[in-house]
Amino acid sequence: MPKIIPVPDELSQPFWDAVNEQRLVLQNCTVCDKLQYPPQAACQACDSADGLEWEEVEGKGHVATYIVIEDGRLNRRMSDQPYNLAVVTLDQDPTVNFYSNLPGVPAYRVPVGAAVEVTFEEVAPGQLIHEWRVVE
Repeated sequence: MPKIIPVPDELSQPFWDAVNEQRLVLQNCTVCDKLQYPPQAACQACDSADGLEWEEVEGKGHVATYIVIEDGRLNRRMSDQPYNLAVVTLDQDPTVNFYSNLPGVPAYRVPVGAAVEVTFEEVAPGQLIHEWRVVE
């Protein structure tokens, strides 16, 4: 399945640098102790812009729900249809969600509630992305 090659900006550069080191980091607000993803200029919970720091997190979560994309409009993904789009909640903070196609899981066969872990895939020379895989 074709993957998007990230183009980091100033805000997301620390996230993508960590991914390239096979680490998962999220912004943490030191004012209200809230993790957030994707990176933003201010805390989603308390709106503080000064209290955001990067924190390494354990890349473990669970599949909360999913949909199957059968009629997507993205040209580069049409040949992959149908494919899963799962919502993964982070075990460390279940209010933090990620989306994943869950590599290796056939369409319509997503095990809701299953444990997943982050994995990293090279999408361009020297550029990794984060994915989520079901833990057997």
